[in-house]
Amino acid sequence: MKINRLSKPSDTFDVGFADDKSHDVVGFGENSVDHVCVVAQFPGFDTKSEILQHELLAGGQVATALVFLARMGLGAKYIGKVGSDEPGRISLESLRSERIDTSSVITVPGSRNRYAFIIIERQSGERTILWERDARLSFGEAELRREDVCAGRVLYIDGVDQPAALRAASWAQEDGIPVIVDLDRVRPGCEQLLRHIDFLIVSSNFPPDFTGIADPVDSLLALRRHCDGFIVMTLGARGAMAVLEDSCISFPAFKIQAIDTTGAGDVFRGAFVYGLLQNWPLEKMMTFANAAAGLNCTRLGAQAGIHALDNILQLAGSSEGHSRQEPLTG
Repeated sequence: MKINRLSKPSDTFDVGFADDKSHDVVGFGENSVDHVCVVAQFPGFDTKSEILQHELLAGGQVATALVFLARMGLGAKYIGKVGSDEPGRISLESLRSERIDTSSVITVPGSRNRYAFIIIERQSGERTILWERDARLSFGEAELRREDVCAGRVLYIDGVDQPAALRAASWAQEDGIPVIVDLDRVRPGCEQLLRHIDFLIVSSNFPPDFTGIADPVDSLLALRRHCDGFIVMTLGARGAMAVLEDSCISFPAFKIQAIDTTGAGDVFRGAFVYGLLQNWPLEKMMTFANAAAGLNCTRLGAQAGIHALDNILQLAGSSEGHSRQEPLTG
């Protein structure tokens, strides 16, 4: 679909969302169950470290973004696979407890759900993630149903199962549904996927890895040769950056005492989708997303730190610890 080409942060996309959909957002992608382990400091090679705290918590890129949107009061539908083991049950029940439509979720007999061990350094709140995904959880193109993919006013995907993600994005675009994609690393086939999306949100490693250009601004600008959609890059504690015409605009993060940074990027993306559905100006969308992501770092796990809408809006509306946007050119 056609979206407005913004020239300044006060501009809006003015997306015309369909009003005949059963859900606000359909999400297709990963879910996870995370073993969150807090340690005093990151362990060195050939050492033993005491686990100060351990929690088993639901997570995953798309699942966490949908949980955020559901808690903001929107109707969400999840398409994905879970294992037939106990973590699979936990993941599925977590989504259902948030009143997310799971009727299109497939439970794969004999498989293990995607899981991760997340090691968090207590003082900084930064983490390292070790993960595994059973190959049987891959979602095939033929397993998708068009009526499920196109059941929402927007489609949010992560591109993990690239062929299926491409088909979902193509269907949505044919139906005039905006497609938002979260890419955290370069995968085979992602160049083709980039041509079928309206809003691209990437982690800071993606532009240099994809383009081969080390400079973050130059590499982000270079993505425009491959993607006609609006491009955003998350920068962790430094906030986020968006491409406007021939420059990048930096939106600084809020100053937060981080307990755990797990899920902050997923919550940022969920908050971006929320702002998009409200047709907010870009500046308000990005500030809201930075506030939501920052607050999410104040508790353990990907989803436990999702704050109420009023709390996020209050932080987003404050000026304390938050500076103005800065244009950056390549």
